[in-house]
Amino acid sequence: MRPTGRRLVWLSLAALGVVYGDIGTSPLYAFRECFKPEYGLAPTASNVYGVLSLIVWSLILIVSVKYLVLIIRLDNRGEGGIMALLALVLSIRRRQAVIAIGLFGA
Repeated sequence: MRPTGRRLVWLSLAALGVVYGDIGTSPLYAFRECFKPEYGLAPTASNVYGVLSLIVWSLILIVSVKYLVLIIRLDNRGEGGIMALLALVLSIRRRQAVIAIGLFGA
């Protein structure tokens, strides 16, 4: 039995919260784990900057690549890019719900 209607919307919103909540806290746990005594990495200023740099650049690259893959795959009658994304969103009947979910996600 597949969820439909309002139930599907709420389940989708809950799934987004779980995913993005995890993305927000995972770097904190990774940062803490890097300096555990068993790994032998002392928390000096240069090591902290290095680990922080790795985490930030990893997040930037992952988000950028995923965004580019999404935008490149969009197709609105031969058009692509951000304007195609906007046209596809505006062509949906329930435009207000999509915009509200997008604002909530931002």
